[in-house]
Amino acid sequence: MQRRPWIVLILLSIAQFMVILDVTVVNVALPSIGKDLEFAPADLQWVVSTYVLFTGGLLLLGGRATDVIGRRPIFLTGLGIFTTASLASGLATSPEWLIISRGAQGLGAAMLTPGALSIITTTYTGDQRTRALAVWGAIGGGGAAVGVVLGGVLTSWLGWESVFFINVPIGIAVAFLTLRLVPASGPATSDRRLDIPGAVSVVAGLVLLVYAIEGTSQHGWGSARTQIPLAVSAVLLAAFAAIERRAARPLVPPSTWRSRTLVSGVALMFGATGILVSTFFLNSLYLQRELGASALETGLAFLPVTVVLGFGAHVATHLITKIGTRWLAVAGLALLAVGAVLLAAAPDHASYATDLLPGMLVLALGMGLVFPAASVTTMTDVSHERAGLASGLMTTGHEIGAALGVATFSAIAAAGDTFAAGYGKGFLVAAITAGAMALAALITVPAVRPASGASIAVH
Repeated sequence: MQRRPWIVLILLSIAQFMVILDVTVVNVALPSIGKDLEFAPADLQWVVSTYVLFTGGLLLLGGRATDVIGRRPIFLTGLGIFTTASLASGLATSPEWLIISRGAQGLGAAMLTPGALSIITTTYTGDQRTRALAVWGAIGGGGAAVGVVLGGVLTSWLGWESVFFINVPIGIAVAFLTLRLVPASGPATSDRRLDIPGAVSVVAGLVLLVYAIEGTSQHGWGSARTQIPLAVSAVLLAAFAAIERRAARPLVPPSTWRSRTLVSGVALMFGATGILVSTFFLNSLYLQRELGASALETGLAFLPVTVVLGFGAHVATHLITKIGTRWLAVAGLALLAVGAVLLAAAPDHASYATDLLPGMLVLALGMGLVFPAASVTTMTDVSHERAGLASGLMTTGHEIGAALGVATFSAIAAAGDTFAAGYGKGFLVAAITAGAMALAALITVPAVRPASGASIAVH
């Protein structure tokens, strides 16, 4: 069996690292962005939500385009869009400009990620492929962890624009090296059909859903500003479901949803990610607005959280073979609920070390348990032919969960008399949500217990 050099994996991993990084690197810069571009407080969540909505909503279409057009062309197109949109984001002079360019970044990411993954899976075989995919899986947690710290360093030293500009030279270098090192590739299938209507309807429906939720803090749930977007969103998402039933090549074949393990695993990933990314979002604002921390201090404040999250994931890989995915998910969600209760109980003038950090660490430990449980549950009963679809659905759940979570908890926080009061209400809702998910997991998540020594993906 021919062994391939690791340079292709390193190159594509750098590109994927940028994509993952851009979910969290922006969180620490949000107060500076909001001040410079004069964002309304409730609208600031769009800087995060737009990116993950477009990434998650278009990811499956990007995967299909990779098969129809070719791996390298789609990867390079996505990389070009992402890099150009990063430059545009750093040059933004208004909220509208930044939000549109963040959507373009999401579009680029939705092409770049499946393109890169398909190159890896076709470049490496056997033992090399197993190790390459393990590295790829580790990028998810590593990028999110590094993002909050790097965001603080860059914002403090070079300004918020640098969290976007840093992608530009990296993107150009990766594109140049890809042309030299990655062989050209043609279509993997003769079937050229793309489900464009399905992709457009699901993204438009999700954007309107987030728009409706975001406005509730100012207009209320009963207002036309909320009810009309909700109604149109429901129509668009129903249209998406109808399109998928009739499409010759649907983004998600309806039979996919008959798999109990896949559905429960994606649901776990969706809910847990919503709470995690919202925790980064709300605490980034709280530390800087209420406690007067600098962007660098805020980034460093999250460092213990990322360490504990990684520790929890490591523990989970050992526990899962003994207690199975169901009890691991229940335990992790219970810890999420406890951590959220501790954060909800923080006083208006909280201190980081005694009032915030304990809750953040408990929540991070729980998250470290939930992610491996979600990954293993999702992939357990998936055939080799559908592994790419299942992995794409899990990532889609991750991204859309982040978008809806940030929108929901941002709206709750903005509805408070003060941000500190809204912060407490937001985490109270997070605690109730995590508790309800734990009860649901006890009933719905299958008791999957992988064999000792099996490779376990950690997002």
